[in-house]
Amino acid sequence: MQVTLEELQIPRTRPHRASAARAALGMTNRDRTKNTMATISQPAIQTTAAGDHRTIIRIEDVHKYYDLGETRVHALRGISVVIERGEFAAIMGASGSGKSTFMNIVGCLDKPTSGRYLLEGIAVSELSKQELAAIRNRKIGFVFQGFNLLSRTTALENVELPTLYAHVSKEEGRKRAQDALQLVGLGDRTMHFPSQLSGGQQQRVAIARGLVNRPAILLADEPTGNLDSRTSVEIMEVFQKLNDDGLTIVLVTHEPDIAQFARRSIQFLDGTIRRDEPIQNRPRAAEVLKNLPTLED
Repeated sequence: MQVTLEELQIPRTRPHRASAARAALGMTNRDRTKNTMATISQPAIQTTAAGDHRTIIRIEDVHKYYDLGETRVHALRGISVVIERGEFAAIMGASGSGKSTFMNIVGCLDKPTSGRYLLEGIAVSELSKQELAAIRNRKIGFVFQGFNLLSRTTALENVELPTLYAHVSKEEGRKRAQDALQLVGLGDRTMHFPSQLSGGQQQRVAIARGLVNRPAILLADEPTGNLDSRTSVEIMEVFQKLNDDGLTIVLVTHEPDIAQFARRSIQFLDGTIRRDEPIQNRPRAAEVLKNLPTLED
């Protein structure tokens, strides 16, 4: 059975909560309170009147400063960038280039010191912490270098966790988790525990978890950093298929061999964007895999 992104769009109903979800997503009891408050305050979130439905991310002259003791670090220096719906952008740069700070702002984990950030027309740089929590829950899926799976929880239950904080019934959350696992090629591994899965399969579970709440964008932070070469390409094949189906993906990587599978490369240096260009003649991961040795080889 083949599942598409459209089939993951299931209406939301009543919320359910569990302490296991907070542990897997790195949330505290305070975050839980924030999430509840954010749900109440969602109608107050303002959108722009521009009506440009193609633009999903708009960063305008963003600066970010960090105070480290007596030292003030200028992490982002007037960044401006637009990412359209359906793009697949690779964010590249050395350590200290500003790419992680940029991703934290895009992921609504941090706010710019100055400048504006619009996500689907919502001026998120002007929102409260509670409203940012609501945006993260409704519009952004995260995939990390460390899989962050609960070891005593099945693949299906790991993928279900984000739905416990969304307005979805238990039955609908289970159905969406099953569909997400099917989408990443793990429909026959739903009852397996992380210890029974390979590294690549665990990352697929993490990707499914990032998809289960139907995000507007998927943010992937070094998702192949803990994987071997072949498994890394397999993960990029999953991302390319998701992007082909219309999902917007923003990928952070320091590996050019991984970035080449995206459609666009944005390179950071010293808190600025030094190069922003489409990737020409990008390879298809499925074709590259045909020429790579299998693990048995």
